[in-house]
Amino acid sequence: MVNDDDFLDDIDAEDDTEDQEDDLESLEVAGKNSKEQAQKNILARKRIDELMEMRRLKELFDDEDDW
Repeated sequence: MVNDDDFLDDIDAEDDTEDQEDDLESLEVAGKNSKEQAQKNILARKRIDELMEMRRLKELFDDEDDW
């Protein structure tokens, strides 16, 4: 039977540090990307709302039954 402690001999402390740094960089990039996407979504939603309001107003002005 294989002892779990035998596998610990192959672990290099520097590799763990590099992996952690890579993970942190990945998280920072993912966070930045998600913030950028959220900002784009907000701007798109505002534009959609503006267009919907313009359409609503146009329909009100074009309504011949009111005249």
